[in-house]
Amino acid sequence: MIRFAANLGFLWADRPLPDAIEAAAAAGFDAVECHMPYAHDPPDVAAALEQTGLPMLGLNTDHSGPEVGVGAIPGREAEARSEIERAVDYALAVDCPAIHVMAGCTGRSPGAEEAYRSNLAHAAELAAPEGLTVLVEPISTNTFAGYHLHTVDQAIGTIDALRDDGVPDVTRVILDWFHVADMGDDVLDAAARLGDRLGHVQVAAYPDRGEPDAGDLDAEVLLPGLVAAGYEGFFAAEYRPRGDLEAGLSWMAPWLAARAGAGA
Repeated sequence: MIRFAANLGFLWADRPLPDAIEAAAAAGFDAVECHMPYAHDPPDVAAALEQTGLPMLGLNTDHSGPEVGVGAIPGREAEARSEIERAVDYALAVDCPAIHVMAGCTGRSPGAEEAYRSNLAHAAELAAPEGLTVLVEPISTNTFAGYHLHTVDQAIGTIDALRDDGVPDVTRVILDWFHVADMGDDVLDAAARLGDRLGHVQVAAYPDRGEPDAGDLDAEVLLPGLVAAGYEGFFAAEYRPRGDLEAGLSWMAPWLAARAGAGA
């Protein structure tokens, strides 16, 4: 079954998070995810989730600074771990099953990958007893110049190194169509290479990052292709609306109608 989540860092981002959750529910989304929820009291967010019945799938560590996160920046491990701990605490307070540890822009400098793995190991040690997943995401260097993790194969290498070190195996990869395409990779091939390391999928058009109904990526191929390959999670809409947000949601209508017709 194809299920959609609204990324509230992109959609209804001008509204307080509880209001954005309600808007996503009204629009027919099955779940939500966010970027940095920390300005909102967890009980308020939890109440909106309970009222709408939508799960919160994931949230990010703080990436408000110029480095776009500090998870892989050598010498800032204490800060990175503090942000990881804050994310875990918030996730538990709103019954969110995953935290995304933002790596930051390191240019793959010496010591950066070692710092990243160390901080991810800390995240995994905290997450595993709570049943949480730790997420990492390859982000295009055209989006954030020098972002530490910018290819799927780099993400595979990071996770495999954690596994080899005996770190609790709770770290998975966000496969964002836009970033994968922007780095010249094929989405379905990338998913196949990830295998059981794939944890979440985000969708947007390429190259304009608008609604996933135009451009070089064919949702009619990719959505069922990923499901056929074994992906069972949500598809999160992380795009910039080309115009009116609500009008642009028409891209979901055929998928929702097909699901209703199948009795799902």
